[in-house]
Amino acid sequence: MKNLENIADTKLVLAYQSGNKKVLNTLVKKWHLQFCKFAFWMVKDADVAKDIAQESWKVIFDNLTDLKDPTKFKSWAISIVNRKSIDYLRLNQRRAKNLKKYHQEQFSTNISEDDSDVPFYKEKLKEAIASLPKNQKIVIELFYKQCYSLKEIAELLNISVGTAKSRLFHAREKLKLIIKK
Repeated sequence: MKNLENIADTKLVLAYQSGNKKVLNTLVKKWHLQFCKFAFWMVKDADVAKDIAQESWKVIFDNLTDLKDPTKFKSWAISIVNRKSIDYLRLNQRRAKNLKKYHQEQFSTNISEDDSDVPFYKEKLKEAIASLPKNQKIVIELFYKQCYSLKEIAELLNISVGTAKSRLFHAREKLKLIIKK
């Protein structure tokens, strides 16, 4: 059975490389669900897994004509899904680390050993964020709540990365001053 799959994939890849673009539909129908399942197995989120499969297909479409050994389509394609999944997990780890660091910076100087103060400081932080200028508040929310990178924020807001970084810095400084009062 596996040999038949490889033969079919090989024929489809060769047909695509010869100019038959219609075979892409067949490849997608055959492999998309398996790509989603593989990505889900790694990231444990169905929506993210679907996005990873879509991004993987973009890479596959862009590079399929350059695939030297069409018999290796399955392992080549799965390795793309694997790399995309790992990239997502690394990005998620970085975002979580940034969020944890932010919380530590904001609360480390003010929170006592008694955890009963935590709700008070959370409310104080919310109020402080609400008092920021709109452009700084947006950057804080995108960076810490939505977990966007500075590059992504710059693209979303149509500003330079330097401007996004500057707004984030100034917002943090204002928050420190407000919270210390």
